[in-house]
Amino acid sequence: MTSIKPIAIYHEHPDWFKPLFAELDRRGIPFVRLDAAAHTWDPAETESPYSLVVNRASPSAYLRGNAQSTFHTLHWLKHLERLGVPVINGSAVYTNELSKALQLDVLEELGLPYPRARVINHGSQAPIAANGLRFPVLVKANIGGSGAGIQRFDTAKALQQAADDGDIDLGVDSTALVQELAPLRDDRITRVEVLDGKFLYAINVYPSGDSFNLCPADACQTTDGTELERTFCAADAGKNGMRVEAAQPPQSIIDAVEQIAERVQLDIGGIEYLIDDRDGKPYFYDINALSNFVADAPNVIGFDPFDRFVDYLEVRSGIIADSVVNR
Repeated sequence: MTSIKPIAIYHEHPDWFKPLFAELDRRGIPFVRLDAAAHTWDPAETESPYSLVVNRASPSAYLRGNAQSTFHTLHWLKHLERLGVPVINGSAVYTNELSKALQLDVLEELGLPYPRARVINHGSQAPIAANGLRFPVLVKANIGGSGAGIQRFDTAKALQQAADDGDIDLGVDSTALVQELAPLRDDRITRVEVLDGKFLYAINVYPSGDSFNLCPADACQTTDGTELERTFCAADAGKNGMRVEAAQPPQSIIDAVEQIAERVQLDIGGIEYLIDDRDGKPYFYDINALSNFVADAPNVIGFDPFDRFVDYLEVRSGIIADSVVNR
């Protein structure tokens, strides 16, 4: 190996990246795990002890009592970039990860379709923002993750009552979307994963009931009812009823996804879209820089994406000069 500096895997969730650590160990690649929930850095340092920093911080950290990681991470990423340290999913895409509002601005800039929405900073504005939108609508906290901070309102009256009662939750940064809830064609959404900004694979995700948690690492059942290997699923996922299957989006969708990835500087992540059952058209709604990969991927998509991810890390860290990521 040409580098003696380890790769830093910066994360906070206890289970999501076990397969990544296992593959790094298997190859004998030096790495350290950094706890995003309890971390410190020195603005005066002039170099980093790491050959590469892999940012796996999650916007949903506040659900696990770790809200302190959210903005600390952004500051540290900017520090690393000032020092010239290579970062996977750096400050540019992490900024978009922390703002559903900014994500919609990106989609608008690129001319890509998304469910109609308005942005608010006070619950009293939700009924006003919903004027002209089709119900049901969602109020979505700007910083969410794993379906958190989403409220559904089926009528304008129900939304007005919640606003009057002070029951509109704006989340961590007191900002939220009021957005149309499109009826899903075939009761599913599609998540397209990218690596090095290019298409890696796609899955259809079938939510369970009214749940908005579409995290692929929490889906532990295929569409034919097969239980996925539990060692690949997050311990806190439970039996949530969410089902997954491999998908092959049309080339137009893949092109759009790669366009989004390039615009937001997304090294690795998932971009989600739905087909609105009312008009049969696709609408993008989430740019997710924290890619957990689908649980038990070989049984779902036919290969292990963590293997290809580590190929990519070897190249980006300088451990090897070349690698075949898309084999």
